[in-house]
Amino acid sequence: MTDGDVVLVGVDGSPASLNAVDWAAAYARVHGCPIHLVCSYTVPSFAAAGLDGGYAAVDDTVLAQGAAAVLAEAEERLSGSGVTVTSATASGDAAAVLVDLSRGASLVVVGTRGRGGFAERLLGTVSSALPAHAHCPTVVVPYRAEGESTVQRESHQHWPVTREVLPVRRIVVGVDGSPSAELALERAIVEAEAWGAELTAVAAVPVGTGAGLLAWLPAAVDHEAVLRDVAEGLDVVVDRALTDHPDVQVRRHVLDGVGSALLTEFSTAVDMVVVGSRGRGGFAGLLLGSTSQAVLHHSACPVMVVTTKTHDAPTTPHW
Repeated sequence: MTDGDVVLVGVDGSPASLNAVDWAAAYARVHGCPIHLVCSYTVPSFAAAGLDGGYAAVDDTVLAQGAAAVLAEAEERLSGSGVTVTSATASGDAAAVLVDLSRGASLVVVGTRGRGGFAERLLGTVSSALPAHAHCPTVVVPYRAEGESTVQRESHQHWPVTREVLPVRRIVVGVDGSPSAELALERAIVEAEAWGAELTAVAAVPVGTGAGLLAWLPAAVDHEAVLRDVAEGLDVVVDRALTDHPDVQVRRHVLDGVGSALLTEFSTAVDMVVVGSRGRGGFAGLLLGSTSQAVLHHSACPVMVVTTKTHDAPTTPHW
């Protein structure tokens, strides 16, 4: 285990974040690495009357105590798990804190409630911004009480916390030929090897008529030939990624459709979806790419986002 082989978990005391803690513990056991829990808090400031436009900061003692209580609950939850656990509170924006700490981690895990409407579109600032800017892969764990339908989940205001975490037995990874997708494929192979999971690589080609993005192709173009060409390219990419993993078997599927829709559909039948994203800066990076963004919004299972920043070697943690 290297200095960077630690799972960083953002917690805030919500059922969704505690569910993410459970998932992270299962991951840490499989990979034999420790967990570092982080709870951040932001100290609000208010305009101070008569101080020439200055600001008076609220005493952060109570906030720090609350964050410490959240960590204590999460640590108690992991007692007896067999996983080494450390924790720390941090003052600052949660997403910014986790992005900074991700430089010394091998994985960051956060939860999301995945509610409907505008809240679902944004996922919350942490689970939306973090995957785009983290320096290691990020896993976003959707929270749903056992046996609960999507409609029921969206109508809940208070959810019971479930402790059961299903093992990762089936993984699907989206492959589109981009550098970030190849990194996602490489990481998916590592995960499949660690979990002993079945791995399926999916390439989506919207060549069909109707809403297909390539429906404008001339009628003379052989759509089946397009699919065959993509399948050959997928084989090349997968075979190259398997060079150092000869015992891993990867199923390959080239399907007519939109990548985000297909991966979201797969998420109802698998235990983890792995996607790549360019992780660019600025507003484009904040929202990720269209595919990874859409999958994060609607996936029924945990989603691992791998960006090109993961090429950087992890630095020594400073917690």
